[in-house]
Amino acid sequence: MELAELMSLRPLPGAGLLVNLTRRCPLHCAHCSSSSTMGSEEPDGGRLLRFVGSFRADDRPDVLMMSGGEPLLRPDLVTELAGRAHRAGTRCALLTGAFFAADTGSRDTPIPAKILRAITAVDHFSVSVDAFHEREVPRRAVFRTVRRVLDAGVPASLHLVGSGPDDPYLTDLVAEVRETFADRVPMLVNTVRAVGRAASWATARPAAPDPRRALPCSMAAWPVVAHDGTVLACCNQHTVDTRPPPAHLTLGHIAVDTWGEIRERSSSSPALRMIRTVGPANLLHRSVPGASTRGYCAGCRRLGEHPEALATADKVASGVAGALLDRHAARLQAEAGPVALVRRHGSARHAGLVSLRPKPASPAPTTPTTPTAQAPLAPGPLVPGAVPDSVARHGTSRHGTSQRETPR
Repeated sequence: MELAELMSLRPLPGAGLLVNLTRRCPLHCAHCSSSSTMGSEEPDGGRLLRFVGSFRADDRPDVLMMSGGEPLLRPDLVTELAGRAHRAGTRCALLTGAFFAADTGSRDTPIPAKILRAITAVDHFSVSVDAFHEREVPRRAVFRTVRRVLDAGVPASLHLVGSGPDDPYLTDLVAEVRETFADRVPMLVNTVRAVGRAASWATARPAAPDPRRALPCSMAAWPVVAHDGTVLACCNQHTVDTRPPPAHLTLGHIAVDTWGEIRERSSSSPALRMIRTVGPANLLHRSVPGASTRGYCAGCRRLGEHPEALATADKVASGVAGALLDRHAARLQAEAGPVALVRRHGSARHAGLVSLRPKPASPAPTTPTTPTAQAPLAPGPLVPGAVPDSVARHGTSRHGTSQRETPR
């Protein structure tokens, strides 16, 4: 599974499940959105296994996305969760800071066996690379790890973060990745936001949304398992961290609920349908014209303070009509493709990197030869529109919490 396919599923309600396997992390990144330490909390592994074990072949997410903290601090759990998900037909992706790849002089340290087993158990492997991670895990170490993962047959990508679209660090890193891997490794690029450890120093601030415009929120499509086992409708870090979380963004808990129950609550909630279809700012504007949104995500978190907005959602998005509206909005976003999605929720300038793929090699020139006598070919069936397998394969192409506040 390539990054572009993963991102193309992001707007579809219930197509994925985001699981924070732990909040612990051995790295000390200054921009960490979850302010992780090795003493941070993590959900019970047995409960996670039970919850993923509730996936059924006829009721499951297409993708299980495992993140943290640092998920590979629990490599055996990654392997077990991937196995249970695969048995139901769900594919798995993993996002790591690659703490295990840190350089030890010039020695080419192998990936620890348990971690390698976890990596090869998933269908997509992603590594975070930025100026903060590089203070502890240099890019050359990450590149070596990614090369090994690719050689093992697992598609890989990089998640990059910079201070903005003009950040020279990003320009240099993107160029080196493309040259090193010949466009075999796509990239998802974002900007550091004032959240977590970066709250006191990050300069990027969300733009105020125009409440008259419909700005659908794709980030409310996939349920999120937080570090305490609470299941939320949103991956925004403030929502993941706040206790108690906003009622309209709370879906349940892995200790008592199944995937089917969580999926049903997410898909049938009128408030979430409106958030996914027109966005929270537009919903509030329809209900309480002139009310301050305090930003896109902040306004969403505070919708519960406006009963009129939730009443409007119940009126407009309940029942069959609301379900059709939700599906239509999701389909339009999915059809727009992964690049359009990243333009709205990531770094617009770098959005095309999400769909990188190597250019097919040019066919070798052939030298005419003198025909020789050979047995006549048996005629085969002619299928209109049929193409060779190689053409079919190359003719078309097809992951953690969010800091983005305002979709474009």
